[in-house]
Amino acid sequence: MEIVIANKSHSIYANIICETIAEAAQVRGTGIAKRKPEYVITKMENGNAVIALDDDKFAGFCYIEQWSHGKFVANSGLIVHPDFRNMGLAKQIKQRIFEHSRTKFPDAKVFSITTGLAVMKMNSDLGYKPVTFSELTDDQSFWNGCQTCKNFDVLTRTEQKMCLCTGMLYDSSKKEVTKPEVNNHDKKVWTRLKNIKQSMFLKKEKRDE
Repeated sequence: MEIVIANKSHSIYANIICETIAEAAQVRGTGIAKRKPEYVITKMENGNAVIALDDDKFAGFCYIEQWSHGKFVANSGLIVHPDFRNMGLAKQIKQRIFEHSRTKFPDAKVFSITTGLAVMKMNSDLGYKPVTFSELTDDQSFWNGCQTCKNFDVLTRTEQKMCLCTGMLYDSSKKEVTKPEVNNHDKKVWTRLKNIKQSMFLKKEKRDE
């Protein structure tokens, strides 16, 4: 297994990457925005993605997006093929793309929005902190990318102030991290946070009926 910075030669994997992301969204029933092969290929050609391969077989992927004229970057589209799950590969990919982001865009703040408990934990280990959406990029093109998410109506109703996703931010100007931290956050903490958000929006929907 190798995790490398993707390039044009890896464009042959674009279709399976997008298919794997779409299938994961359907299975989880959570908000995962759709990606198109052409967009994934652009990320590869620009050196803004990492890919995990087991010989020639696709195993995992993640890419970098820039927002607000480079002031913010996001590590998006993290996915592991079903054949390689439960092996700790997602954490390795997350670490690799985070290091690549910090090297290529050293002055940028790295942020994430996610509903996934595992991703929240990985972000926390890397030094991300939970933040309100107002502390993230105000680049409207980023939020427009949420339109393919099933929870986009929630984001719209709150005027982009909050959603079922949790916002997390790594700010290099406040703290420099050279390796994953050991912290006391566990799955129960993130589960409770997610359940609070979901129950809050469910109550609102019932009131609106």
